[in-house]
Amino acid sequence: MKVFLLSDNTDTLVGFRLAGIEGILVNDKDDALRQMKKLQAAKDIGLLLITEKLAEKIKDEINRLKLENNLPIIIEVPDRHGSRRPPDYLTRYIRQTIGLKI
Repeated sequence: MKVFLLSDNTDTLVGFRLAGIEGILVNDKDDALRQMKKLQAAKDIGLLLITEKLAEKIKDEINRLKLENNLPIIIEVPDRHGSRRPPDYLTRYIRQTIGLKI
């Protein structure tokens, strides 16, 4: 299984390529949706990384794919500007999911 990156930022794409992860640069929402459909059909992609900023643009499609399909697993990653999530994102997510306060 391969790891693949969908990025809206050239610097992030280059950084991941230096780490050995293939990817493509997408410019807008429609382009991102087209590429997501192609990658979903590719049976050798096991993990799909997508930058947080791009993921915000196609959030509904990502949620639908996560519910309907086992693969590829979709992970949102920060770009070179850092995470767009609030600092307490993980602790809040755990608290909401299982009710455990950390």
